[in-house]
Amino acid sequence: MNNNKEQDLICSATVIHEDVLQRVRGLMTDETILKRMAEIYKSMNDPTRLKIINALLLAEMCTCDIAVLMNMSQPAVSYHLKALRQSSLIKYRREGKIVYYSLNDEHIDVLFRNGLQHAMEK
Repeated sequence: MNNNKEQDLICSATVIHEDVLQRVRGLMTDETILKRMAEIYKSMNDPTRLKIINALLLAEMCTCDIAVLMNMSQPAVSYHLKALRQSSLIKYRREGKIVYYSLNDEHIDVLFRNGLQHAMEK
């Protein structure tokens, strides 16, 4: 029975809709941008990193505070912070010996909240 449902999802016609293909090709996002987008989502594909983003939504925090909040060592937290920095999801500022982290911009807030809302619907 389930096999029939799967077959219903596959197009059995060989008609090519050239007008649709041409229009969509002209509107598709550049592949370089899509690769960058995939890297962003890849960086967010970790519960610890999402937890860090969640915390940084609430306050700018130093590495030590994030480590305590996450109940992790500072080197382990630094590993996750580096991945988030490389994807431009977070930024940092140094104040003497202390490094403070915050979200890079408001888009990260939107990404997180949209994902959270979608996850809560399930």
